[in-house]
Amino acid sequence: MTDQLLSVEAPPALRPAEGGGFLNRHVGTSAEQQQRMLEYLGYSSLDALVDVAVPGSVRSLAEVQLPPAASEAEVLAELGALAAENALPEPMIGLGYAGTITPGVIRRNVLESPAWYTAYTPYQPEISQGRLEALLNFQTVIADLTGLATANASLLDESTAVAEAVILMRRRTSGPATRVVVDADCLPQTIAVLATRLEPIGVELVVADLGAGLPDGEFFGVVAQYPGGSGAIRDYAHLTEQAHQRGALVTVAADLLALTLLTPPGEWGADVVVGSSQRFGVPLWYGGPHAGFMAVHAGLERDLPGRLVGVSVDAEGRPAYRLSLQTREQHIRREKATSNICTAQVLLAVVASMYAVYHGADGLRAIARQIHQRTAALAAALAAGGFPPVHQHYFDTLLVAVPAGGAAAVVERAATLGVQLRLVDADHVGMSVGETTTAVHLAAVLEAFGVTAPAAGWAGPGAGAEDEGAAWPASLQRTSPFLTHPVFSAHHSETAMLRYLRRLSDRDFALDRGMIPLGSCTMKLNATTEMEPISLPGFANIHPFAPLSATPGYFRLIDDLEGWLAALTGYAKVSVQPNAGSQGELAGLLAIRAYHRANGQPERNLCLIPSSAHGTNAASAVMAGMRVIVVGALDDGTVDLEDLRRKCQEHADDLAAIMVTYPSTHGVYEEGITEMCDIVHRYGGQVYIDGANLNALLGLAQPGAFGGDVSHLNLHKTFCIPHGGGGPGVGPVAVAEHLVPFLPSHPLHPRPVQREGIGPVSAAPYGSAGILPISWAYVRLLSAEGLAHATKSAVLAANYVAAKLSASFPILYTGGGGLVAHECILDLRALTKATGVTVDDVAKRLIDYGFHAPTVSFPVAGTLMVEPTESEDLSELDRFCQAMIAIRAEIDEVASGRWDVASSPLRGAPHTAAVLVTEWDRAYGRDVAVFPTGETAAKYWPPVARINQAYGDRNLMCTCPPPEAFEL
Repeated sequence: MTDQLLSVEAPPALRPAEGGGFLNRHVGTSAEQQQRMLEYLGYSSLDALVDVAVPGSVRSLAEVQLPPAASEAEVLAELGALAAENALPEPMIGLGYAGTITPGVIRRNVLESPAWYTAYTPYQPEISQGRLEALLNFQTVIADLTGLATANASLLDESTAVAEAVILMRRRTSGPATRVVVDADCLPQTIAVLATRLEPIGVELVVADLGAGLPDGEFFGVVAQYPGGSGAIRDYAHLTEQAHQRGALVTVAADLLALTLLTPPGEWGADVVVGSSQRFGVPLWYGGPHAGFMAVHAGLERDLPGRLVGVSVDAEGRPAYRLSLQTREQHIRREKATSNICTAQVLLAVVASMYAVYHGADGLRAIARQIHQRTAALAAALAAGGFPPVHQHYFDTLLVAVPAGGAAAVVERAATLGVQLRLVDADHVGMSVGETTTAVHLAAVLEAFGVTAPAAGWAGPGAGAEDEGAAWPASLQRTSPFLTHPVFSAHHSETAMLRYLRRLSDRDFALDRGMIPLGSCTMKLNATTEMEPISLPGFANIHPFAPLSATPGYFRLIDDLEGWLAALTGYAKVSVQPNAGSQGELAGLLAIRAYHRANGQPERNLCLIPSSAHGTNAASAVMAGMRVIVVGALDDGTVDLEDLRRKCQEHADDLAAIMVTYPSTHGVYEEGITEMCDIVHRYGGQVYIDGANLNALLGLAQPGAFGGDVSHLNLHKTFCIPHGGGGPGVGPVAVAEHLVPFLPSHPLHPRPVQREGIGPVSAAPYGSAGILPISWAYVRLLSAEGLAHATKSAVLAANYVAAKLSASFPILYTGGGGLVAHECILDLRALTKATGVTVDDVAKRLIDYGFHAPTVSFPVAGTLMVEPTESEDLSELDRFCQAMIAIRAEIDEVASGRWDVASSPLRGAPHTAAVLVTEWDRAYGRDVAVFPTGETAAKYWPPVARINQAYGDRNLMCTCPPPEAFEL
């Protein structure tokens, strides 16, 4: 080891020991437990283990400058101080973001509950019934309010949802048209995201005033905003009919709350409706995370990007929820994918759905009416004072002309009075009323304009309009019912809501119950100290387009985190704008593409991707306008360097990049990574190192130092942002110095210097900024030495599990010294061939033993990939190993002929409590079924038996089923 390397052993003050210190809380194994694990593996220390596991060629570290580790109390105090630096005026800027009230029962029992925020994507539906029901509620809300047949289980934000909709329209229209027409009154950030996303895939963006009609020429799709970004409400029914006559599809970006009062787009012909559910109780959070949505008319449901929850039946004939059409998951389709979305915003979709459940249809209408009535009262008062709104028809947003270039002065005066308005241009001010806007705020707006408020009560309930339809045409007044399912009328008291949330969370398995050993997913501790600050008003209630002067605390936090991430990874600069790993991948590839073009080499558009790579890599490359060629792997799972060399030579003129995951997707530290980087650089390509497995590198090696030009980092993996049942996530992009000019920009960025560039990949300048305090806290609590020790502990845990299980299940791939990295792959293929027992059987049987399954059939079909992380203690690791060994013994019983596989507990799993009271005719006893370890305490009971996946795909039902469906 060189002097540059961080010490493999943590310093005494940070070493796990009995007692306090955050590192001791985060790393589950104590010093004494680690020593026992090392002895089992045959190593004297973590030093010795890591020296063998991690190739020396990647371990040269530049000095990492981070502040020293702080205590939990100190971190909470520092984050509290940063939040307090941010101003808290009433956010009336609008542009798709509005002040909202998160009901306390939802905030405390969803957003702040580990039962919800530590859950994983519901790929094992039998133990995910609670969050799947909540997502089905979300889909029902969206379908009902938009007037369309089917909605998905959320997307990342409104602007990227519009981009996904445009791609869907292009795919589903015939003819050669490559243009999409977008109304000029769409949100400016959406138009900017479309410009970023569409140009690489050859789609021409035409921005036009749809109030003047459709432009000439061919186009495959039209996008309108309803109400518009300026607040204007237009009747697009005739325009939609014209678009259909010309062979185009129509997408509408809509305001969910407005749709409680306005005719839904599905009723006047829209094919796709997208938007954001933020104003349904989800904090502003400086731009995110928020749940975007997409709904489509009947016939388009199989083209929906992202995830779709549906209803099937279980083995006992009961209705059960699951992810529908799972084989169309975009990242599985690789280079044939039409989207690179591999995540969602589940936690925020749950919040939005519960907001609708809690308020019901009448409650939502009442909130919408109050907002509209206050907007109308403000419009009338401004008009009386000489400032009539520009548009006659509006819901919650007004555009007001200010003569003689006086708009800036009005906005500045409003800020001093505690209200943030939008400076549209020198002569116009925009303002939006939200759920949190009061008569006091409206009076401040009038004062900023120099208008005297009318008599007392002018902005009270019912003021300013005779009925809710006063400010839009009668033809656009909603008459159709919505949210008629009983779930939206049964939980309006806090007692009922509290119990409903508890009932749903009890149906799930999350980290608060036990280990989730998912390979490639890093399901580790999301500490309470890290989570608490996101609820602080100074972080939660900030509009993403607030002026720079109002958000110094956020800027300090973001600058700190971007700087720390750059230092830890060895790159020059980091952008936290991408709000998912998939978007980080896209941003990195767009930076590479822009770099080659800036160098006068636009022909460099080929991306090499190893056959073992995660499917999002190929999908992202296609989204970035690149062609994909696969590089083969050797029998040991490593990249075939000779095949790589041949393909680089063959494509020396058009090679753009290689995307490689390190450690590899197979869970090993490949020896040839530095040579791989050298080969690609020699032929003019850039090296993209996927950061999905950074939890095996942090503090030990830096991708930017051993050959990477760009990486994305999954903050929802390595840096402790929780998975939330399948989102939120943050996927910052990190680049070397020569790629810094090509990082994401944003036209509405608070910093003018960051408004020009390659464009945005997310709706907000800093993506999901509201959850960045989690990762800030994680780094601040551990610093460089603590992070390194956490990494080593993760490597130790993975190798301990691999060694314990190797006699029962072969370890598919290993690296130096027969060791793995932070995860291992258990190979069941020979067992399946001999006995018929599948990886799905093992996954479902693990539920009976009280565990979430590892990753199934990825990256190799017929295998299980296990990642225990650093946060599990030795007793939990041993409990998992004992369960897997016991399951192997059950497989041996099948092999011996005692059980036929079809009548074995493996195929009968998981076993519900209900099955115990039915007539028992199985080949094994009840005790074997439900208490396989003999332990009866703290039993997790799956709410449903094994789900029939094929039935759900054949009988697609993606909204709340009628109550009688659950009656056997």
